Amino acid sequence: MPWNLDSDRPIFLQILERIRIDIINGTYKPGERLPSVRELAAQAAVNPNTMQRAFAELERTGLVYSKRTSGRFITEDIEMIESLKAEIAREQIRLFLDRMEQLGFDREQTMELMRRGGIET
Repeated sequence: MPWNLDSDRPIFLQILERIRIDIINGTYKPGERLPSVRELAAQAAVNPNTMQRAFAELERTGLVYSKRTSGRFITEDIEMIESLKAEIAREQIRLFLDRMEQLGFDREQTMELMRRGGIET
């Protein structure tokens, strides 16, 4: 999947979000080794220092850990991954509800629209 980074938001944050999403959707499995900083920087067409900064933040949060000379690996803490997944889902729901409100729908109207099948799946 292409990285599709834009200049509207800091690249570092977009990289961080992308790797988190890849972890929670199973692209990177628990315990799996991540590609190197240089590999991912090349894929994303960003400076390796920017990618390194994102990796450092992922390590700080515990989502990723380093094994000396072996690289970086995804946490095996499934509960942490599921918690992150729920957190991101809540944020997406909040953003959706805010957008619907901008269109003039209150929360109940939005929920009713969804119940009636106003969305295609």
